Amino acid sequence: MYEDKLENTMEISLKVAIIGAGVSGLVTARELLREGHRVVVYEKSNQPGGTWVYDTRVESDPLGLDPKREIVHSSLYSSLRTNLPRHLMGLSDYPFTDRVYGDPRNFPGHEEVLKFVKDFAREFGLTMLIRFETEVVRVERFDSGDDDEWVVESRTSGASGEEKFQAVVVCTGHYADPIVANLPGTIRRSQNLDYG
Repeated sequence: MYEDKLENTMEISLKVAIIGAGVSGLVTARELLREGHRVVVYEKSNQPGGTWVYDTRVESDPLGLDPKREIVHSSLYSSLRTNLPRHLMGLSDYPFTDRVYGDPRNFPGHEEVLKFVKDFAREFGLTMLIRFETEVVRVERFDSGDDDEWVVESRTSGASGEEKFQAVVVCTGHYADPIVANLPGTIRRSQNLDYG
């Protein structure tokens, strides 16, 4: 009985939203495509790569205490190299060791990793699925009677829109907002406070 149910679900093609076009979002998109699902990837920036996209800008409030600050979604610095060897950073069917983009070191720089990620997206046809410069501002479960659906509200160049999906996968990083230690005897401002 369970196996029949599982077999029937595997034959259904779902419309799936993926939030984030970093490594996890791209791998998720590829695997869902392989299973026959229809995929839309939302990416806030103008290129795939997630945390591997280097940005020369630096936040004015590195501790993240001011909620009105301009947020720079990059945790890289110009001389950053990986802390894992290249053979551990690849995928079983898409090894990093087979591709050298000018940095032959075992622990390559971030530029090399970004090129690898972009090549992965291009080779598997994922780039055409990505809606660049599109920020997801809300995801909400919607009961449509027989099936649950998800409403994804996104914003592009000031205009917003909604779209329904049968599934949503969140593949965003979790290092954009600093975590400041709450030490006894210190005053810690909440990130939710209005500094107006």
